[in-house]
Amino acid sequence: MNIVGGCCGTTPDHIRAMKSALRVGEARGRTPSSQVSAGHATPAAIPAAPLENRSLLGAKLARGEFVTMVEIVPPKGIDIRKEVEGAGFLKSVGVDAVNIPDSPRASARMSNQALSLLMQQEVGIEAILHYTCRDRNVLGIQSDLLGAAATGIRNLICITGDPPKMGNYPDATAVFDVDAIGLVNIVRNLNRGLDLGGNTIGKGTGFVIGVGANPGLPNLDEEIRRFEYKVEAGAEFVVTQPVFDLNLLENFLKRIEHCRIPVVAGIWPLVSARNAEFMKNELRVSVPDAIFKRMTDAPTPEAAREEGVAIAREMLKAVRDRVQGAQISAPQGRYNSAVDVLEALG
Repeated sequence: MNIVGGCCGTTPDHIRAMKSALRVGEARGRTPSSQVSAGHATPAAIPAAPLENRSLLGAKLARGEFVTMVEIVPPKGIDIRKEVEGAGFLKSVGVDAVNIPDSPRASARMSNQALSLLMQQEVGIEAILHYTCRDRNVLGIQSDLLGAAATGIRNLICITGDPPKMGNYPDATAVFDVDAIGLVNIVRNLNRGLDLGGNTIGKGTGFVIGVGANPGLPNLDEEIRRFEYKVEAGAEFVVTQPVFDLNLLENFLKRIEHCRIPVVAGIWPLVSARNAEFMKNELRVSVPDAIFKRMTDAPTPEAAREEGVAIAREMLKAVRDRVQGAQISAPQGRYNSAVDVLEALG
């Protein structure tokens, strides 16, 4: 039995912080079936729409084509001009979709669901909605997802989410009724016209179900175990954390051969040596010493950014024939850097 507590000087704030931090562990510790049933077929269930009929992204994945997506982080306020202009630029050069994270690092930002809808309406490019379990109970999750489906959002990445202590409001309360595995179960059932209780909702939602994975975690056995559960629950593609070590990606791909779904490799153009340290220490991404040295040796900030793009282009070329897509990040909203990386595809 594991126990956490305090002694003299422990305050309600300490207890609140401990409770919030433990919620994500509780969700991940539950068995997949105890979170939300994967829902074996019932008389009320209907077949989910074929993957190729759900979205343009789903169609490309179903055909085995290489997909490209670029991350656009929601703003901290309500001015979305930069994000909309960036999405328009990305569409003009042929990027398949924009990937909208859900308050990454537990930061307080505009609703990514609202931004996804605006991107699709104003720019005409498909959005991929990150959906986390941190801020919503299962009732809120179902409500959000039904609303997303009704407004034309079709692509999801289901993730557990960072605990609030990582963000700018560490005293916020975490929910974590389920983790990413339970969330995939919920979405799969909605796709088959079933709600949380197994009751019919009529037409299915038609989501393309994505998940995340980190090939560079030290405990890869646990990551593979959770990946297997995600696939069993209904995941249809996976986006990896940024790849800087090809050997780790190849090992991950080999380990998931028995449950392989389309893999989209994360590609991150570093902007500085400090950025590389952040990736390694905060995001648990493996960054080889040789990469650190290349970034550290850059004489100026501009040279460092150029080196980061060069490294990202090298990684994209290296993974091109091993995966079915690439997600290019745009640190500091530098969408032109993401496109510079994508030019490596020719």
